[in-house]
Amino acid sequence: MSLRKKIADSPRFNRMIEAFFAGYVAFAYKTSRWQRSGCAEMDAAVARGEPVIFVLWHQRLIMAPYLFDTSLGPICALTSAARAGRLAGQILVRLGFETIPMSSHKRHVALSREVLRRTKSGCSIGIAADGPRGPARVSSGVPITWARMTGCRVFTVAFAERHVLKLPTWDKQMLPLPFSRGVLICQEWTDVVPKKPSEEEAEVLRMSLQASLDEITDRADRAVGRGQDENGT
Repeated sequence: MSLRKKIADSPRFNRMIEAFFAGYVAFAYKTSRWQRSGCAEMDAAVARGEPVIFVLWHQRLIMAPYLFDTSLGPICALTSAARAGRLAGQILVRLGFETIPMSSHKRHVALSREVLRRTKSGCSIGIAADGPRGPARVSSGVPITWARMTGCRVFTVAFAERHVLKLPTWDKQMLPLPFSRGVLICQEWTDVVPKKPSEEEAEVLRMSLQASLDEITDRADRAVGRGQDENGT
């Protein structure tokens, strides 16, 4: 095993990276001016003990703990079981989330049962619609599947900040910068999901959710004066 891989697989090294990024995000949030809007319905549902499905683009994942108020109820984020996914998941854990690792070796039925178990206990489910590998801003059908299975309401969310740090990842992952201004926006996706949608119906729903995510993300960018040439979309 190479030295690079040994370091990357080191629990101590990963804990240091997790702590650094979690601390950095908390610092950037506390030192910037934020406007949180459109979250009242989601907050009220969670406060009543009603779990929701919380969906965003992977590019904006890092600010999820400030979009979902964990003081009102728990949330589990679906994360990749790969090294990068585990790291991202543990950063979210340090900021108040729980996680459900997704693995190519884990049977879909087992994951579905875990999601159902969590929602029945009152835990909301968070998912990056295009994660964990993309392509960027192309929604998978997973949020539709979870909405059909659980009957939970679906909320699309986004963050934007006037100036951000973009990582060299497949989706140009955005990190907030300190001493800036940003927005945290939420809206409910209200399309009705049948219990047994046809393939055509499922595709229409997937495209509708994708359009809703694009709309709220673009609206967040406009609110802070960012253009498409700046956000990489």
